[in-house]
Amino acid sequence: METSPHLSATGFVLAGGRSSRLGTDKALAHLAGQPLIRIALEILAAAGLPSQIAGSRSNLAAFAPEIPDTFPDSGPLGGIHAALSVSTAELNLFLPVDLPLMPASLLTCLLQRAALTGQPVTATRLNGRLEPFPVLLHRSILPQIGVLLATGETACHRAWQTIPHAFGAQLDAIPVESLVQCGQCAHPAHLPPILWYQSANTPADLERLNRIYAKLPSSIPVRSSNLGA
Repeated sequence: METSPHLSATGFVLAGGRSSRLGTDKALAHLAGQPLIRIALEILAAAGLPSQIAGSRSNLAAFAPEIPDTFPDSGPLGGIHAALSVSTAELNLFLPVDLPLMPASLLTCLLQRAALTGQPVTATRLNGRLEPFPVLLHRSILPQIGVLLATGETACHRAWQTIPHAFGAQLDAIPVESLVQCGQCAHPAHLPPILWYQSANTPADLERLNRIYAKLPSSIPVRSSNLGA
């Protein structure tokens, strides 16, 4: 593994879920009047990353380039395999479309950490629990992901814990609380880390996220760029 702080990096929004619990395509579900796909792309852009959409089940080409699954119906791991198959960047950051409160500063911390350590997988822990996303993956782990998918393994938790062993390494999972305490990352609206990982899996989840957004200061926009149509 290289350890140069100048490794190339790119971002991917994972948008290939069935959205069965939400009842509508998550990527196009609206939060504070904006589709979740646009918000996710905005977060990656704020972290300074060019981005694409991996594993989409809808036509989202108006928002960013799309990459079809190479292992259909294999969950996020299938979308990750497809993305790494076409990526030319050493470092690849994956953000699910349904984490709209994730601060860009945490993604930046993951990028800086992976560039310095050269670890194959860089993730986070919250309250001691491994969070599968966001995750920073080195492009070289593509073969290991292919092997897992070929054997029917689709769980990202297990993948992040086992893949590093192929490189004689261990999973690098950063405690989010430590990053916050050290002032290395924070939410622009000062939301606590537990809310950063609030996903939009169900209508109730989406309603809760909308209530949170309604309380944000007007100076904290849902989006600040003109991504997509």
